[in-house]
Amino acid sequence: MDEAISNSSTIIHLSAIGRLTLLREFYSKIIIPPAVWKEVVEEGLNRSGAKEIQRGRKEGWIEIKKPKNKPLLRLLSSQLDKGEAEAITLAIEQREKIIFLDESDARKAAEIYGLKKTGVIGVLIRAKLQGKISSLRHELDKLQSEGNFWIDKELYNKALESVDENYE
Repeated sequence: MDEAISNSSTIIHLSAIGRLTLLREFYSKIIIPPAVWKEVVEEGLNRSGAKEIQRGRKEGWIEIKKPKNKPLLRLLSSQLDKGEAEAITLAIEQREKIIFLDESDARKAAEIYGLKKTGVIGVLIRAKLQGKISSLRHELDKLQSEGNFWIDKELYNKALESVDENYE
């Protein structure tokens, strides 16, 4: 199993729908930068993800790692929030790892650097294809209603089509 790097969005939203354990099933370790820890655990103490991330760190499958490339971090921080900038910098430093990003600006930046990326919808598609969830539609609907995650209608339909579920 590979390691992955995560921004806050994917772990928060998977936690909100009770599916953070999918990351543990798919990856040997999830690496988060300090800014993501701060956003999810310290600032988000009573929100989705905080307790799950703390537990994952205690269990050893979530690790906090600080990016080293300060000039790159400064450049990315001028365009993205601190968690996204740190996560992308870590992914560039550790090229073989996949990065979890959901926000379009962060995904565009990752594309510029040729990073392998996915997000919460990609994780759920993989879960459906591997038989870990029975209905992608159910999980996407839950993601929208319980996780307050906005999904473009076209993306929603493409995701369902990718796993041979009927779409609207």
